[in-house]
Amino acid sequence: MTTSPKRTVRRVVSLVPSLTEAVAATAPEVLVGATDWCEHPPGLDVVRVGGTKNPDVARIAALAPDLVVANEEENRAPDLAALRAAGLAVLVTEVRSLEQAFDELERLLVAGCGLSAPGWLADARDAWRDVGAATPVLSAVVPVWRRPWMVLGRDTFAGDVLARLGVRHVHADHAERYPRVPLEELRASGADLVVLPDEPYRFTRDDGPEAFPGLPAALVSGRHLTWYGPSLTQAPEVLGRALRTAVR
Repeated sequence: MTTSPKRTVRRVVSLVPSLTEAVAATAPEVLVGATDWCEHPPGLDVVRVGGTKNPDVARIAALAPDLVVANEEENRAPDLAALRAAGLAVLVTEVRSLEQAFDELERLLVAGCGLSAPGWLADARDAWRDVGAATPVLSAVVPVWRRPWMVLGRDTFAGDVLARLGVRHVHADHAERYPRVPLEELRASGADLVVLPDEPYRFTRDDGPEAFPGLPAALVSGRHLTWYGPSLTQAPEVLGRALRTAVR
């Protein structure tokens, strides 16, 4: 979709939790619909339009949005095609690195919605600029699901975030982006630690670390590891603290 910097958007439906937060933090008055999974900001009061993988096209169309925002990884191509077939404008983001996240957020908010670049986006850039390009010194297994075990593979936003904090995940060169890997293979990877986010699978102290005996476990906020939005301003501090705590 081609957008104009002068585009005026007054009604937005978001199909991505992190983008919902980004729009709500910038211009809450334009957000009229979001998925059932959109939990930030707390108390968000908009029409719910189903899940990220099964949005209710009819309900979205009834909201008469000027723009529907989506993501190529979070949302399914057939659903996006159905929205376009209903005559709706759909902006699809692609985010596979931190820099791409910054660029896509600006494209969404400024070119897509006709808004001014928000202060929180500048703050997020500054927060990560201060981190610098850390040389990976630790290797990690990074599961994102259990039963079956799935881990971060190549070309992922979360993998880039971790690399900037000095952690290289051991499946960074895998042919798949989210490969299924047997637990025995994960245990034998030679990693320095295991990084366990609380989403999409909710790993906890009692669910996850026990599968990797003898390996330090960093329990991290999935919102700060995988979301691209206002949470990026706190992500370096929040994630860095969790990683440091795990390897002390």
